[in-house]
Amino acid sequence: MDESLGELADRFSQIADRYNEKHGSGENPIYNAYASLVVEHADPRPDDVVLDLGTGTGLIALALAEDAGRVVGRDISDGMIEQARSKAAEAGIENVEFGYGEFRDPRYDGDVDTGSSETPRTDTRDARVDIVVSNFALHHLPDEEKREAIEAIADLNPKRFVLGDAMFFGSSEPDEPLFGHGVDGATVGMLVDVLTDVGFAVTAVERVHDQVGVLVAERRDAERAYDSPEDRQHR
Repeated sequence: MDESLGELADRFSQIADRYNEKHGSGENPIYNAYASLVVEHADPRPDDVVLDLGTGTGLIALALAEDAGRVVGRDISDGMIEQARSKAAEAGIENVEFGYGEFRDPRYDGDVDTGSSETPRTDTRDARVDIVVSNFALHHLPDEEKREAIEAIADLNPKRFVLGDAMFFGSSEPDEPLFGHGVDGATVGMLVDVLTDVGFAVTAVERVHDQVGVLVAERRDAERAYDSPEDRQHR
C-alpha cells in the first residue's frame, strides 16, 4: 500500500458523503452481492456482539443490528464514522456504536467509548466479541499486515469471522483487473492458510467473481455451535 494510514483515512473522509451513492446503491451488483453474503453468513443471534472492522458508513453494521444484541463498528476515517453515526440516528438504531479503530488495533474493550483517534490503545483480550465481520476493507493492507490483522482478530476469540473482499481465486495478476489502485487483494489460498494458522476452520468459501469472494471462518471448538443459514432452512 503506497498510502500511509493517515492519508488513507483522509482520502475516505473526503468522499464519505458520496460513498453510499457508489457502494450503497443497486448500481454496483458485485459489491452488493458479497455485502449480502457477509450479512447472511454473519447471522447473529439476539445476544451476540458483532464487531465490524472497516465499517465505512455502516452498511454492514446497520444491516446486522436488527438481529444482533449489539454491533460495534470501527474505521480509521472520521468522515466515514460521522456518516455511519448519522445513518444510525436517522434510522433510530440504538444498539450500534461507531468509533475509531484499526484492523491490528480495534480499540474495543467491551465498553462504549467516543472512538477518538486519540484514545490510548486498549487491551482487547477481555473484550467480548462473538462475531467479527469485514467487508471490502482488508485489501488496503499489504499481505504481511493482513496476516497481523487476522492474528489480532483471532486474539478477540470470536466464534466466527466473515470476510468479504477482493481476493484472487486464480492468478494474483489477472489480465483484466477488476479493481485499480489501492486494492491489494490476496489469494484465497493465502487467506485460508493464515486463518487456519491462527486457529480457525474455514467453513464456507463463496466465489462472487474470480477476484471477489467471501470467506467464513469458525473457531474449531465452536463449529458444532454454528448452524449456517442453509442448515436452518432444511430443518
